[in-house]
Amino acid sequence: MTRPLASYSVLCADSAAAGIACRGGFHPAPEDGVPDVATGEPAGTLVLLGFTGGRQWPLFALSAEHNDREPHPLDRWSRRIIGALARRFGARELYPDSGPPWWPFQRWARRAEALHVSPLGILIHPEFGLWHAYRGALAFAQSFAVPQMPAWPPPCERCIEKPCLSSCPVEAIGPLSFDRPACHAHTGSPAGIECRSRGCLARRSCPVGAAHRYGPEQAAFHMNASLETFARERR
Repeated sequence: MTRPLASYSVLCADSAAAGIACRGGFHPAPEDGVPDVATGEPAGTLVLLGFTGGRQWPLFALSAEHNDREPHPLDRWSRRIIGALARRFGARELYPDSGPPWWPFQRWARRAEALHVSPLGILIHPEFGLWHAYRGALAFAQSFAVPQMPAWPPPCERCIEKPCLSSCPVEAIGPLSFDRPACHAHTGSPAGIECRSRGCLARRSCPVGAAHRYGPEQAAFHMNASLETFARERR
C-alpha cells in the first residue's frame, strides 16, 4: 500500500532494510532530463539508489536472483527491490540500462553527491572511492529535503603517482581512455586470473576508499558479468 513519504530518512531506512542504499538526491530543473512522474506532474525530487562498497552485497548474494542461474541477476534483483520501493512511496522507478531513452545517471549522480570523474572514467566518491554503483532512481512528485553536497576538491589532481594509469598489465587504461578489447582479452585468459578473481588491478590501485574495495566474490561476479556482456556484443 502506498503511504506518504515522511522524509528522506524514512526512504533511506526502508531502502537499507531492503538491501540497497540511498545515494543522495536533488530537486530537478528542466535541464536535468528527469521525466515526469506517473501522474504527469514534473518530478519534485529525484533520489538515487545503489551500492556502497560491499555493504549491500550479502543481501543480494542470498537472493533468489543471485542463485537461480538465470541471466542478469543483479538487474532483476534491482528492479524487484526498487520497484517495490516505488510502489510503496508512489514514485516513478528509473534505471540506467532500461533505454531508450537512456537516462543520464552519471549527470544525476554528480547532482546528488560530491563526485569527480577519475582517470578511469569512473566517478570517484569521497568515502567509497571507485567502489560504488547506481542501480536505479526514484522520481517523486513531492519536493522534500535531501542532504546537501559537501565541497570536495578533485582528489586525482592531487595524486602525483596516479597508480590507476600504470597498474594495468596490458596498458589498456589511459587518461580517460579504455582499450576494452585488450582488457577483456587479458582478463579472460589464464594470465588474467588476478583481475578476473579479485577485480581490475587499475581500479584496485586507487588509494581513495581502499577500505571499501569489493571482496573476492563480489569482484569476480562483476568481472565475469563484464566478460559475458563483451562476448555477447561481439557475436
